[in-house]
Amino acid sequence: MRRKRLLALGALVLAATVAGCGFGSSDIPEDQLTENATYEWDTSANVTFDISRSSYATVVNVTNETVEVWQRDAIEGDNPVNLRSLQYQYENGTVVNATHGNLSATRSGDRTQITVPEPRGKVAYTASRSGKQFRSPVFTQGSHEVILPPGARVGIPLLSQANPGNWNSTVEDDRMTVRWGNLSDGRVNTRYYLERDLLLFAGLAIIALLVGLVGGLYYFRQIRGLEAQREEIDIDIDYDDDEFDNDGPPPGM
Repeated sequence: MRRKRLLALGALVLAATVAGCGFGSSDIPEDQLTENATYEWDTSANVTFDISRSSYATVVNVTNETVEVWQRDAIEGDNPVNLRSLQYQYENGTVVNATHGNLSATRSGDRTQITVPEPRGKVAYTASRSGKQFRSPVFTQGSHEVILPPGARVGIPLLSQANPGNWNSTVEDDRMTVRWGNLSDGRVNTRYYLERDLLLFAGLAIIALLVGLVGGLYYFRQIRGLEAQREEIDIDIDYDDDEFDNDGPPPGM
């Protein structure tokens, strides 16, 4: 009985510990928040995601003193963003980083809560990513844009995708920007290809076509050669003089 009580107590302590880790709040280290970064503040969208190979930079127009951001994993679960290089731009253009007392970020449950100095300005942060797909929940209402890496494109079915569907794009300095007019919920999702990949696929397709044509021509010539040999050795048998094809009895009768 005592052993069962100890096991039950241990399970209760473990459950409390897991709950504290999963649903409590956690301050992001200051040295992570104060990492150096350069942001493009002059954006026309309410939310801008600037994608690079291993990270993305987010610039958000804020209208409240707090902004909640999060991300979704492969099984559609919400998780807080482990952000870094937190900065804020005042309306007059002054930029401060997380050493400013009124700018901070805290992970709480499945959200990261950013506190800004005042509800008029822009906040920016950087987070890690990988692969040729980027997606983010819509955490504030308004226009959104995703700036793809150099040479990356969307627009060809099967090779790329952009959701929601009502989007437009422009290309400047070899970078495509995908824009949505006014979003209030859901998520933005871009799956892109690189132009060099498209050239590679086209080259492989041409090579496969040439191999197919050469192979087809080879087998065609082989068949014609066999037909010619058949004609030469007179494989075609003429049954007109077959001894069985007459009105008389079989041989020997």
